[in-house]
Amino acid sequence: MIRHKTILLAGLVAVSLPASGLGQTTPVAPPTLNMQSWPLPDTLSPEGKAAAAAAASQAMPDPLPPIVDLRQFIGAMQASMGAELEKRYAVRVEAATIAGVPVRIVYPKEMAALGKGPVLLNLHGGGFALDSGSLTETIPIAARTGLPVVAVLYRLAPEHPYPAALDDALAVYGALEKERGAKSIAVFGTSAGAVLSGQLVAKLASTGRPMPAALGYFSGNADLTTHGDSESWMPGPGFDWVAAYAGKTAMTDPILSPIRGDVSKFPPTLLLTSSRDFLLSPTAIFARALTEKGVDARLVVFDGLPHAFWAYMAAPESDQANELVARFLKDRLAGAK
Repeated sequence: MIRHKTILLAGLVAVSLPASGLGQTTPVAPPTLNMQSWPLPDTLSPEGKAAAAAAASQAMPDPLPPIVDLRQFIGAMQASMGAELEKRYAVRVEAATIAGVPVRIVYPKEMAALGKGPVLLNLHGGGFALDSGSLTETIPIAARTGLPVVAVLYRLAPEHPYPAALDDALAVYGALEKERGAKSIAVFGTSAGAVLSGQLVAKLASTGRPMPAALGYFSGNADLTTHGDSESWMPGPGFDWVAAYAGKTAMTDPILSPIRGDVSKFPPTLLLTSSRDFLLSPTAIFARALTEKGVDARLVVFDGLPHAFWAYMAAPESDQANELVARFLKDRLAGAK
């Protein structure tokens, strides 16, 4: 993997999630500490330490290229990295349409069709404006669970503000639910995809629909109105597309920011983050909110690694994270029968 491309992907897979615009006064954030100069802990594997050091050594372009160029670049990265992962894991990726929404279906070895059995629904990361994970987030999980993964290629901001992406996710979820029932579906997403997955479950709960068997919520934010502590001392990706995603919807909306609604009906949830992830705080805050409402919420924090590392970083820790995810989702689907 080419180093500078990996580092750019590391930034673009992220989503900046502080309060923004829409009639609100954005507070001036305190200056971030220079995390790039901190020594990496010896708790990391040699590969993890090398990848984290490479990520810390390079800054994001300032200003960022136009969104059309970013999409082209990241699309090429997903294709290249996806091809490598397809080969490594012996999966098959198929472009399809479900409920009028384009999707990528990742089939594990020796599986030819979705059928009516258990399925995983992925909502990819990329700041609501890019697709930085519909292959890299899904291929390892399909292979490790032995279950098909449907990655929703939802409409992107700024051209399609909220609730366009949520409507697409709901449409695909509804079609899958009709064929197999909610308890045969598990939902997961990273970064912006985690945010969207939480919104999907919040919407289902608000309308009284059955919950999926499990939720994988990986480095996200369930309250778009505020900053967490980690965002004040760790640099984010350097851009904020949340206002463009939210459109005219207030950040306090209990679907847009699920923590501001009733989360007591959420399914068993696995939350992943890392100690050098700028979204460490909001991920942990959401885990606490779910636990306080009696939800089976499990928070796993990796040491010393950057935001959403499992989606792009070749290191043993990424394999460990993907194995945790696969085991959790598969076990919850099996237990929900």
